[in-house]
Amino acid sequence: MFKGQNVFEIISAGGFTIYLLIFCSVISIAVIIERIVYYSRGSRFSRTDILEHIKKEFNNKNVLNAIGFCKNINTPVARVALAGLNLHGHDEKLISNVMEREITVETVKLERFTGIVGSIGGTAVYIGLLGTVIGIMRAFSDIGRAGSGGMDVVTVGIAEALVCTAAGLLVAIPAVMSYNWFIRKIDIFVVDMELAASELLDLMCIKGK
Repeated sequence: MFKGQNVFEIISAGGFTIYLLIFCSVISIAVIIERIVYYSRGSRFSRTDILEHIKKEFNNKNVLNAIGFCKNINTPVARVALAGLNLHGHDEKLISNVMEREITVETVKLERFTGIVGSIGGTAVYIGLLGTVIGIMRAFSDIGRAGSGGMDVVTVGIAEALVCTAAGLLVAIPAVMSYNWFIRKIDIFVVDMELAASELLDLMCIKGK
């Protein structure tokens, strides 16, 4: 079917939709790599490790050391804890509100660019199908001009058009899988931040009494 054709010839046979899918693929891969790196950095220290270290500093009455620790590790959970620690000694409600706002800010950071991958995963298949439909329409148009040899022409035309469908699937599948992983990872981060805020608030209130 594609005998004697190289990869570039097969790709070019798909028409303009193939190039659109390649563009989507490049964007999707770039976002996936960036998000994996960002989440990996944010997971360097677990919530329990951070809270245990803060508890030790509180027991030693070294709140400034706890603040310095959170500044140095620079993870979502640590930044939420830092927001609360900076108001140590203030009203409990004020501390809680500040940490809640910080959780919202960190959640927005965690969700950054993920919508792009979700959109690509949802539309790549349809872009591929569009290319296939256009290719098939072109192939049947060629039948009328080819006369008796029309079936050979339409076979080749349809085969080339199906390249678009395959390309759409190749772009969509990893994008959808990555997006689902992103959502799951964000949920874990949010739960950890909320638990850290709650535990830290309890710790600060107990030690403040």
